[in-house]
Amino acid sequence: MEIQNESIFKSATKSFVKSFMKILGFAFGFTAILFIFSNLSHKDLLPPPSIPTLLPDAMGERKLLPMNTPSLLVIRIDNVIGMGDLTTEKVKNLLLDSRSGLFDNNRLKGILLYINSPGGAAVDSDNIYQALMQYKKDHKVPVYAFVDGLCISGGMYIAASADKIFATPTSTIGSVGVRFGPAFNVTQAMDKYGVASLTFTEGKDKDMLNPFRPWNPNEGSAFQGVLSAMYDRFVEIVLNARPNMTRENLINNYGAHVFIANQAQINGYIDEANATYESSIAELAKDSGINQGDAYQVIQLSCPHSFFDQFSQAKLENLLRSALGLPSAELQGKLLLM
Repeated sequence: MEIQNESIFKSATKSFVKSFMKILGFAFGFTAILFIFSNLSHKDLLPPPSIPTLLPDAMGERKLLPMNTPSLLVIRIDNVIGMGDLTTEKVKNLLLDSRSGLFDNNRLKGILLYINSPGGAAVDSDNIYQALMQYKKDHKVPVYAFVDGLCISGGMYIAASADKIFATPTSTIGSVGVRFGPAFNVTQAMDKYGVASLTFTEGKDKDMLNPFRPWNPNEGSAFQGVLSAMYDRFVEIVLNARPNMTRENLINNYGAHVFIANQAQINGYIDEANATYESSIAELAKDSGINQGDAYQVIQLSCPHSFFDQFSQAKLENLLRSALGLPSAELQGKLLLM
């Protein structure tokens, strides 16, 4: 019986080892394939070119026109800023690509920002705003914004780069404010269960907002100073872009509130509350020097994606965070305009 037990144990061990090696081999092979395709898709130093898509003009017509036809560019500010395709780097790449390829020979005459965003990271919002302002200065083209859904916080920040802002009647606009956190303190729960924590630091207040120790009366005051500076910049940018809005109203009355399009127009956030995509394109074409009845092309540029982007580490991590009710990895620890 002892020999039989030993034989069963050895057999089970061998089966486990074989199964483990098969899994390990599969994982190694899959990783090797990912590595090969990754190298093949990034063989050049330059990023892959943006993907063009033909969109309807103001008359609802969509057809490929000669390369010397004036064109309007649509850039989607869609979803959370600072994530996915709405990072500083990717939007700047779209702007760079708008000066070559289909847009050679100064073909581009105007840009429409198609906005549906709840906001996002403050740094990316500011960087994208600055990139658009610099683009207008360098290339002397009008930039309009068309809101179809949300234009909140960081979305409003980017919309401030536009010469005019149009919105559909059911769109929601506003929320000029900055936030960081929330931050939690668990010291009472730790005391209850007899848990202690020790953190080693160098530098005054290096462990600000440490959740594992009692907070001081002025805890996080340095963060408040950063928030105040960012908020002041946000306010100035909106006021400079929206001449029908007063500082008094923006700071003391509107604050971080949001408004339906009609009220947003009354408050000075936007220029037109009953707009459509077609009417916005028509206004942009007119301001771009395209005469009524003249042919023009509307082209949207989008960020390229590979098959393996769907299985990136960041996306898998965000799926796990979403399941646990946690914020996305890209926004963790950032100042937020949302």
